[in-house]
Amino acid sequence: MISYVDTHAHLYAEEFDADRSEVIARAIQNGVTKILLPNIDLHSLEGMKSLTDTYPQNCFAMLGLHPCSVDEHYKATLTSIESAIQNIVVKSIGEIGIDLYWDTTFKNQQIDAFLIQCHWANRMDLPIAIHTRNATRETLDALNTLEKQPGGVFHCFGGTLEEANEIIDLGYSLGIGGVVTYKSSNLAGILPQISLDKIVLETDAPYLSPSPFRGKRNESMHIPIIANKLAEIYGVPVEVIAERTTFNACQLFNL
Repeated sequence: MISYVDTHAHLYAEEFDADRSEVIARAIQNGVTKILLPNIDLHSLEGMKSLTDTYPQNCFAMLGLHPCSVDEHYKATLTSIESAIQNIVVKSIGEIGIDLYWDTTFKNQQIDAFLIQCHWANRMDLPIAIHTRNATRETLDALNTLEKQPGGVFHCFGGTLEEANEIIDLGYSLGIGGVVTYKSSNLAGILPQISLDKIVLETDAPYLSPSPFRGKRNESMHIPIIANKLAEIYGVPVEVIAERTTFNACQLFNL
């Protein structure tokens, strides 16, 4: 049976309150046997930990402060999240990064929070899951100030080939999700020039459902749709996509 990893899904979100166990069962039935859960703030910790406790073979924790959750109290929040890491088996620091799409009020604080969490990752020997929106240059510039790159993944990559190459040269992989199935996406022209060794699959559930489910709630069970689109783009059997991306994810996150 084909096996997949969803490297980014918010299954603790309220959108899944009515049928969370069924969502996970559907994912497993569709070959998505491992799911990484990125934390976003203090409020999401409990739901995330509950899932990893209930499904220890299938759900794995990331811990971090999402850039859109950074405010004037970010240092206190980071202290609390860092303390929580002592009580949870963590596979990555994430999702962390810089987001200047909605608001730039706390730009400097976002950069500082991002770098603080990169230092955690280096100290704990963990990869990072990076969220960046309207801030790829700022994110790369921040990473370039580090003496050592923790490695990890640029979640929901949708940038240019030049950005992809810069990201890969720094030692990071690209997270590819439902956006690759959109007609407006430029990824079909970029990905054939990028080695499959640098690709992992993700959903970002409940967001960014692939076509033909765009606009509806996303689920981890949709990973095979993304894999089939990649198979079409790379001109290889979907089994090759599954094998390579699953290997990449397991290596990256020590699954």
